[in-house]
Amino acid sequence: QVQLVESGGGSVQAGGSLRLSCVASGYTIRNACMGWFRQAPGNERERVATISGSGTVISYANSVKGRFTVSRDNTKNMLFLQMNNLEPEDNAMYYCTLRTSSRYCAVETTAFDYWGQGAQVTVSS
Repeated sequence: QVQLVESGGGSVQAGGSLRLSCVASGYTIRNACMGWFRQAPGNERERVATISGSGTVISYANSVKGRFTVSRDNTKNMLFLQMNNLEPEDNAMYYCTLRTSSRYCAVETTAFDYWGQGAQVTVSS
């Protein structure tokens, strides 16, 4: 079955950096839209970034533009999120997600078919 496993979360001070990784198994991701979403306690899950199968179409939430970079390595079936200049507002559980129901990328939570278990990111001020 399809599985997504995130790693790289942790605790940093404001202004620090973290890099999240997600490895997919049970599915070849090269033609699939993938993304990172996050959810803070009491909040709805929100989009951070999405990236098309080829890596040429990328979308970021306004709150992370210029600070976060999404990338992928289709040869390794992996997705990455480089997070720089982290802020306390970035505190959340971060989820890797995969869309298999369509080859087109999307930004809505409901458009994605598989989710990882999440990686916690904690930023202290």
